[in-house]
Amino acid sequence: MSELLEQEQVANPLEITVGLDNQANKHYHYLVFIGRFQPFHNGHKAVIEEALKRSNEVIILIGSANLPRSLRNPFSVAERTAMIKGAYSKEEAARIHCVALDDVLYNDTRWLQYVQAGVRSVTGDLRSDIGLIGHSKDSSSYYLSLFPHWASISVPSYHNLSATPIRDSYLMGATPTSERTPKSTRKILDNFKKTTEYQQLHEEAGFIDKYKKQWEAAPYPPTFMTADALVVQSGHILLVERRSMPGRGLWALPGGFVDAKETLFDACIRELREETRLKVPEPVLRGSRHSQHTFDDPYRSARGRTITQAFYFQLKNDAKGLPKVKGGDDAAQAFWLPLAELDSKMMFEDHYAIIMKMVGL
Repeated sequence: MSELLEQEQVANPLEITVGLDNQANKHYHYLVFIGRFQPFHNGHKAVIEEALKRSNEVIILIGSANLPRSLRNPFSVAERTAMIKGAYSKEEAARIHCVALDDVLYNDTRWLQYVQAGVRSVTGDLRSDIGLIGHSKDSSSYYLSLFPHWASISVPSYHNLSATPIRDSYLMGATPTSERTPKSTRKILDNFKKTTEYQQLHEEAGFIDKYKKQWEAAPYPPTFMTADALVVQSGHILLVERRSMPGRGLWALPGGFVDAKETLFDACIRELREETRLKVPEPVLRGSRHSQHTFDDPYRSARGRTITQAFYFQLKNDAKGLPKVKGGDDAAQAFWLPLAELDSKMMFEDHYAIIMKMVGL
């Protein structure tokens, strides 16, 4: 869960929407606005302006925190906080509390815990006078069921603004306009455009644009199938460093696309061997399969709709040490990483969430 109330497609298991305010004239102590703000635009600003009128203090939960920069999440929490607070007077900004909110794909209960913890970090408890505010979408009854103890306020959409086209055009080189974004956002975007990080994302945006154009003649948008290997031994996990775009330099599970004439499991074994040269006999490897799970978040990959089947292998502990590995094919290197050193800011796409889900961390 991360893209709530952002006027763009959500990248999480549940599509969240704000229900109708049953107490139209009620004034709240705190109003909570949840979103990714990639980037913060005038539609978001309109919601916060309404929140400032309807409450003493506003809590902004900034989703997709602690992730590497990517086409979907190019801006840090600090940058998004500056976009938001910089759009208001000093007095108004003092009433706005920006709190980082981690994504928890494939674990809604933990995400709700993070939301509660983020709100409590400002209010001190969850029994305060709290409400939710945001744009109206569908499925409002389901959203309300997630937070039945908090009232909700629905704000009309502001000129149907969406962060997605603003972000996409910016990463392709365009300059956002004042009709879409406040001055504080444009200042951050102008400064970021001068960095090497922007240039890397700009290059990747061009790569993805060309990649998608290859499928323009298809009768319908393609769905890709991949297989990934999650291999654990003695408290270490086997990872690769990506050699190519997208996600060049990020850590990933060994894996790749399924060939036309192979099973998902065979594809997983093949990709694991090609990318890591893992020194474990294939019969032992196949016999070490612990479990498997499908991961199908619609927005998990910038390349398009991509479903992956992840296979979890538990290798027996060995006093001789961890099996030797060596990067190959699409991997710049392969390496064993202690589970305690997993870093969400280094992981490609949703691979960190896959590991958390399957290993039970």
